[in-house]
Amino acid sequence: MEAAMGLMRRMPPKHTETALSALLSLLPQHSSDLLSQVDQPLQVLCDMEYGKEFILCEYNRDADSYRSPWSNKYHPLLEDGSLPSLELRKLEVEANDIFAVYRDQYYEGGISSVYMWEDDNEGFVGCFLIKKDGSKTGQGRRGYLQEGAWDAIHVIEMNMHLSIQEGHICNMGRMIEEMESKLRNSLDQVYFGKTKEMVCTLRPPSEVVMRLPDS
Repeated sequence: MEAAMGLMRRMPPKHTETALSALLSLLPQHSSDLLSQVDQPLQVLCDMEYGKEFILCEYNRDADSYRSPWSNKYHPLLEDGSLPSLELRKLEVEANDIFAVYRDQYYEGGISSVYMWEDDNEGFVGCFLIKKDGSKTGQGRRGYLQEGAWDAIHVIEMNMHLSIQEGHICNMGRMIEEMESKLRNSLDQVYFGKTKEMVCTLRPPSEVVMRLPDS
């Protein structure tokens, strides 16, 4: 199992699904551990009733079906699947509409989904997901990458004292915005910054020789 996880950490993200499928065939006795510990690219389904795509994850799955945040129905159809209460469902619908605006402003396109459910402490949990294809043929108004995608998952269990004057969604939105800003800054400064520094060190730009005109 340790060797399998070491292998998965070294695999390019685009080969994760293929490598995981191969490991599941080789190590069926560790299938539950592999599926729970290996991050896989988010998958998408289309809710034909609303004509909108939604993201699949563990938080909207019941058995082998996934609940759409648009129609509140399971795909494939599941008669007795768990559903949020009417009050929480109303909040979920509002959150999906607002998060779609956030997605367009910060990601310039992509797919977003929000799921909410009651917890065991008379509260609720919210899961906010975004999937953005950043390739030249993907969604959005930019396309600088030959291929590449961004998957974001935020799970919020609000066990803190906050003012609800502006509503729960505003509080959760601020948390997500702050976390994503920190993450983007970290990527820009640590990963991209260090990569640029190493490239410039290994391959310094050619010196420009300026010639003065003959007098």
